[in-house]
Amino acid sequence: MCGICGWFNYSKPLERQTDEPVLRAMCNSLAHRGPDDEGIHIGRHAALGMRRLSIIDIKTGNQPIYNEDKTVTVICNGEIYNFKQLRAELEKSGHRFYTNSDVEVIVHLYEERGTGLLQSLRGMFAFAIFDSKKNLLFLARDRIGKKPLVYTKNDGHLVFASEIKSLLEFPGIEKSVNREAIDLYLTYQYVPSPLSAFNNIFKLPPAHFLICNADGSTRIERYWNVDFTTKSNFSAREWEERVIDKLNEATRLRMISDVPLGAFLSGGIDSSAVVALMAAGSSTPVKTFSIGFKEEDYSELKYAAQVARHVGSDHHELIVEPGTVDILPKLAWHYNEPFGDSSALPSYYVARETRRYVTVALNGDGGDESFAGYLRYRAFVLSKAVAPVAKTLSAPLLPASSFLLKHTSNANVRRLLNRLNIFLSAMNEPPARRNLRWHSIFNDERKAALYSADMRNLLDGKNCSSHLENLFIGAPANNDIDRLLYTDIMSYLPECLLVKMDIASMANSLEARSPFLDHELIELAAHMPAGLKLHGLTGKYILKKALRNMLPAAILNRKKMGFAIPVHHWFRGDLKNYISDILLSPQFLQRNYFDKNAVERLIKEHNQGAAEHGYRLWSLLMLELWHRAYNL
Repeated sequence: MCGICGWFNYSKPLERQTDEPVLRAMCNSLAHRGPDDEGIHIGRHAALGMRRLSIIDIKTGNQPIYNEDKTVTVICNGEIYNFKQLRAELEKSGHRFYTNSDVEVIVHLYEERGTGLLQSLRGMFAFAIFDSKKNLLFLARDRIGKKPLVYTKNDGHLVFASEIKSLLEFPGIEKSVNREAIDLYLTYQYVPSPLSAFNNIFKLPPAHFLICNADGSTRIERYWNVDFTTKSNFSAREWEERVIDKLNEATRLRMISDVPLGAFLSGGIDSSAVVALMAAGSSTPVKTFSIGFKEEDYSELKYAAQVARHVGSDHHELIVEPGTVDILPKLAWHYNEPFGDSSALPSYYVARETRRYVTVALNGDGGDESFAGYLRYRAFVLSKAVAPVAKTLSAPLLPASSFLLKHTSNANVRRLLNRLNIFLSAMNEPPARRNLRWHSIFNDERKAALYSADMRNLLDGKNCSSHLENLFIGAPANNDIDRLLYTDIMSYLPECLLVKMDIASMANSLEARSPFLDHELIELAAHMPAGLKLHGLTGKYILKKALRNMLPAAILNRKKMGFAIPVHHWFRGDLKNYISDILLSPQFLQRNYFDKNAVERLIKEHNQGAAEHGYRLWSLLMLELWHRAYNL
């Protein structure tokens, strides 16, 4: 695991005296991702750099890594889990290896298969290959998007890096805000690829590669997709066996390490399943790490502790309190772009605590998207069932629930009413639009009311919210549940959840691994009939059945909570002045994104309990802190 960076100068040869300091500066900005070592390569037309966090082949696995005659150079951020099998095949073909690193298989696979090498890799990765014979740069990202890769073109150069902050060290790269991306951010709480929050800086999307040729021409192609149209006809029992066997295999592969490893444990089904499989395959107690809050309505610590006792893990807990938001300016810098998922805060702290004990941590990311765990999947089924009377129901219920929301202070009741409002507000929409509204932090109407006149004019006629609708409509699936799963796998999972996990872990020099994100497991689940994932209103139906002999029934049957922080409560209490001071500051308002009266109204409605705007206020807060972190 590491951070990578570099560039291809397709217009003229490099000059080491002036280019090496730039490459070193780009590497230094990624030191948190790789504190153990730095390696650089400066050739005639390409400069490649990396910062290494040593996990496998600690002594000889430094990068860059070359082929036998040093005409092909690779730097890679990630892990190739099937590297031993690939190495054996390549050695039979006559390739010579100089290290025991998993990354070395990439350079020889490239010699054998070119861009086709990507079909052979099982793991998480973002890599750069420079081929000096062909004078081309080859960038690629793993199928699900576990590892990031950004790039820009600038004055005869294609410049790339693991993080935007590294790109900004390259001379001449403009640092200006992409306002269309800000509109996307306010909808989704993240900026979907290929855009970034900076003009002319792009993210390479998951499952894509980029080729930059000697004439400066570039080609970007998708090399993998997940198909939900083909279904396998197994019995329920066979599905249970196949799922648990593949998940167990994926977990075993991710336990290969030359450094200590542990696991994040929330007490939810997915992380609990991973921990149970780790415990079954380990001769010593697995180290597990959980985080929670004083507000019990938001805390899952008691469930995590129950699982820890059940599997006999060496368990560690941490409590996050309102005062811990002091870290937010630093987080805004780490995230490179505005990022509005409030669980970024506890994710950072649990990663920091975990890094005190281990260097690698497994987690449960990806289980909800493959096995239909989110509440909105059940909401979709419900909305379809009541479709014939949707207008009749929503007309009286929506104002009634809004009235009750204003007149109750009970946190659980408010949460229920808020969800009911969101559900009712989208009941009458077509499926793709309904999904968009249930994902949106600020829907189109709320954004229009919030924006300044200048911002509305800038965005006039541009449908920045069509991203998710287009994914849903174009999904390779034959029913709405599979379309929802596909949409989440292609957007919410890689653009939000995996960004959060990558940044939280790498900010603390910790490697995070996710068995549920094994592409073979994702493909297996895609071929499962939707009714075995969401069975009536029971999510993760087959997964729960497969785990019934491994986990307590109380864990398998408990209500899903998610990993959000109690921002609604905090912004009415300890952080009330904090949020007002920032969102009503001249610095924030002078950016001319938002109407001052609309911002004041948002804060007032939240403080008075008339509405639950906590997540919207959080998104605005992180937008402002990002501007300040990057002096924009």
